[in-house]
Amino acid sequence: MESGKQGGIQLLLAAEQEAQSIVNASKNDKMTRMKQAKLEAEKDISDFRAQVEADFQRKLAETSGDSGANVKRLEIETEEKISTLTSESSRINTEVVQMLMRHVMSVKT
Repeated sequence: MESGKQGGIQLLLAAEQEAQSIVNASKNDKMTRMKQAKLEAEKDISDFRAQVEADFQRKLAETSGDSGANVKRLEIETEEKISTLTSESSRINTEVVQMLMRHVMSVKT
């Protein structure tokens, strides 16, 4: 009877050790998967950052290049408007002076 108890205890200890080794192996597998997932996430984040940075630099280069063209275009448009206003004022200058003279010289009672 004593040997049956001993055998049962040994069997329980062996089963407990086997269960513990299964739990430890599972924990180790889980930790390995977690580390791998973390590394993949960091790589994805790094790739995303690089893509966003590249897009930003491209847009910055496009707008910086355009600013020179925009400035030149605005200068040309401004010169054209100034020229138009100057020619219009020269064209109607005498008419405006005559109209002002009429109003100033006319006496209203």
